[in-house]
Amino acid sequence: MRVRMLLSVCAAALTAVLVSATSSWAQNPGATRFGVWDNSTNPNNVMTYEPYEGDGMKITVSNPSDPKATWSYVTKFDGVFRPVTGQQNSETAVEIIDAKSTRILNKRDGIVYQVVINTLSADNNTINNEYIRMDKAGKITGVTHVTYIRRKK
Repeated sequence: MRVRMLLSVCAAALTAVLVSATSSWAQNPGATRFGVWDNSTNPNNVMTYEPYEGDGMKITVSNPSDPKATWSYVTKFDGVFRPVTGQQNSETAVEIIDAKSTRILNKRDGIVYQVVINTLSADNNTINNEYIRMDKAGKITGVTHVTYIRRKK
């Protein structure tokens, strides 16, 4: 009897967590990423994710050593290209792959030159980015990896 009650309590708690997580994802797919993220190997590369117009997100990339180098963009996770502030002739589009991953397309002068696969860890405290660079013909010219760690409040 105790085991059955314990299992029922655990199942109810798990259901509440899943409903809460699903609900926040449905409201804003970026919500689990909101906060400040530090590049694990480069202290001059910081990403800040914040809410934008209810269901969107604003991403700001900054360099603490050179504040003038800051740039940003906004997304509604709909794959629509939007201008990048601080980078001339640049646009970015973001689309959802699944609950933990997004695909980011970076365009300059009308040509997609980079695709980034952004994957949030299971504990929501690490982001792994795979940067896929391409030439004007779309041929892959390089792939790099960067890990970002959520800054503790």
